[in-house]
Amino acid sequence: MPDQPLAGKVALVTGGARRIGRGIALALAQAGADVAITYLRSRAEASATAVDIGALGRRALALECNVRAHDSVRAAVGKLTAQFGRLDVLVNNAAVFDSAPLGELSIEQWDAVFETNVRGPFLVVREALPHLRSAHGRIVNIGSLGGIRAWASHAHYCASKAALHMLTEAMAKAFAPEVSVNCVAPGWIDAGGEQEERATRFAEKTPMGRNGAVEDVARAVLFFAAGPEFVTGQILTVDGGLGLA
Repeated sequence: MPDQPLAGKVALVTGGARRIGRGIALALAQAGADVAITYLRSRAEASATAVDIGALGRRALALECNVRAHDSVRAAVGKLTAQFGRLDVLVNNAAVFDSAPLGELSIEQWDAVFETNVRGPFLVVREALPHLRSAHGRIVNIGSLGGIRAWASHAHYCASKAALHMLTEAMAKAFAPEVSVNCVAPGWIDAGGEQEERATRFAEKTPMGRNGAVEDVARAVLFFAAGPEFVTGQILTVDGGLGLA
């Protein structure tokens, strides 16, 4: 793969201000893409990430956007295309991670997770699709090992990510041949803020002997963003073998 396989391309990373989203945004910029990111409450982090994208010699744009709200999504995509003129890669990363005993799970908790993790990608893709079709672009959804393996204390999260995996496959069929659609499903990723005891426990369970890093996810996204367009409808688990445990 060339050093800058995305040179001349434009990418959008939802929830790209911090953690995994930030890592993805920077990886796409390093690969040559101009990058827009969305944020909801992380304005300072979004500004810092945009500065870091600019330091890589790429154009950057930080867009306030609530991916649950159609009008907000439409405005964000409109600003992006007005400034950059095109859209080649969409990474649906914005998500809510929540835990609760299933028997105590509230309707509000269920709806909040599904509105962000499933409705959000649907709304963003709907607005971005005409631009992606014209560019013969790529969509990469960020799923989860939790969408493949059931976690009893995260039933609403797991169900939402399973839905996103299925949505990925449906999109791949619906948008072909102009747009390829794939999904990266991370396992435990050390992205800052985790409890050390839990992180150690997961690392011990992982066949590769460590937890995942943000860079592991970013490289998987880059494969789908810049690799063969013939690859579509795939769910790539990035978990160091944790799902085999």
